[in-house]
Amino acid sequence: MALFIGAVAIAAILSFMATGGGLQGTIGGPIADEVASGAGAETDSGDAAVSGAPLLVHVLGAVSRPGLVELEAGARVVDAVAAAGGLTPEADPAGVNLARPVVDGEQLMVPVIGAVPPPDAAGGGAPAADGLVHLNTADAAELDTLPRIGPALAQRIIDWRDANGPFTSTEQLLDVAGIGDAVFAGLAGKVAP
Repeated sequence: MALFIGAVAIAAILSFMATGGGLQGTIGGPIADEVASGAGAETDSGDAAVSGAPLLVHVLGAVSRPGLVELEAGARVVDAVAAAGGLTPEADPAGVNLARPVVDGEQLMVPVIGAVPPPDAAGGGAPAADGLVHLNTADAAELDTLPRIGPALAQRIIDWRDANGPFTSTEQLLDVAGIGDAVFAGLAGKVAP
């Protein structure tokens, strides 16, 4: 576990240095002025990603400097966390998918160890009313909201389900390539067949 946290910290520092640390705090300067005046406004939400316009992400929770961060198009959660000063000692790095691309305007919550992370609105799906992600009905976006499950692993879960039929127990996740004991342990209490 200490090795994993160290690796995440190093990745966050490298990302922080590569992106220039991002901007946070008050909204001002040329970007806010353009938005306020309507100049440079995008006509379609997809245009921002295509044009390379900066992304604003609100990072909350167990980070050193919570607040708004400005990131380049194509940035990922690890970049947002790094721009917010990195994880605090009580942060649960498995509580967020650090590899997931961020979306302009999203709010990103980094939970503390032992807390249940909220559904990730940018992930596209949300847990069912019982708070669980149901393996037999979840799409890739819903599966991607789970800790340590990224887009590739979410697709492998769906592929396994398509090839083998519905899950009859959560333990069958161990039959999916890429899910070992550590990943499976992080899913306890978060998934159901």
